[in-house]
Amino acid sequence: MVGGNHFVESLLVGSGLPPIGIILIMMLILLVLGLFFWFGVLFCVNMQVSFLSPPFGPAAFYLHSVAPEGIELVDIFKSVLPFILLQIILLTLLILFPDIALFLVK
Repeated sequence: MVGGNHFVESLLVGSGLPPIGIILIMMLILLVLGLFFWFGVLFCVNMQVSFLSPPFGPAAFYLHSVAPEGIELVDIFKSVLPFILLQIILLTLLILFPDIALFLVK
């Protein structure tokens, strides 16, 4: 759908809700999608990748703040690369085999 993003934007901006109301609606959408679909799992794993990946990986900056003296941020970013790779593999598997996340009991 061409222009779908503009439609959603105008819908949210035109709702007259305060920013916290829009955030709560977005969280509710994620909750519903996570309950009934495997989208919530994909979103969370994707967020884990973003928290670790350079240049703005907040988890890496946190690790740097609690790491012993002498450990550089570059070292931390290099050390999390295998974990990022594993999470990308997990995302790929979840997309290819959604039953992993749905854990359907038959």
